[in-house]
Amino acid sequence: MSRFASLKGDAAFRRVKKGRAAKGRFVSVRWRPLRGDEVRVGIVVSKKVGKAVVRNRVKRRLRELLRRAHLPPSELMVIARPEAATASFAELARDLRRTLIKAGLLSG
Repeated sequence: MSRFASLKGDAAFRRVKKGRAAKGRFVSVRWRPLRGDEVRVGIVVSKKVGKAVVRNRVKRRLRELLRRAHLPPSELMVIARPEAATASFAELARDLRRTLIKAGLLSG
């Protein structure tokens, strides 16, 4: 099982931004592969999604879903869309899984 860490620093986010991408209804994903066994994740939730309470709830849900997913070693940036604020946990889970499959991170 791979280790789960945070994506930190502006340079890391710029590097991942140049990677592969996929869009879903509630989230967009950008990623690039890594050597080793680490998965670095950055979750981006802008003010367009809602107030702080809503943004933090979306971040918590995405963090838990990503922790449960068995991802290959990579740097991953998950960008929440405004629609994610009203999505249930199950809807968010389905959309994230579909988006990760579309991006090539998970097998269908």
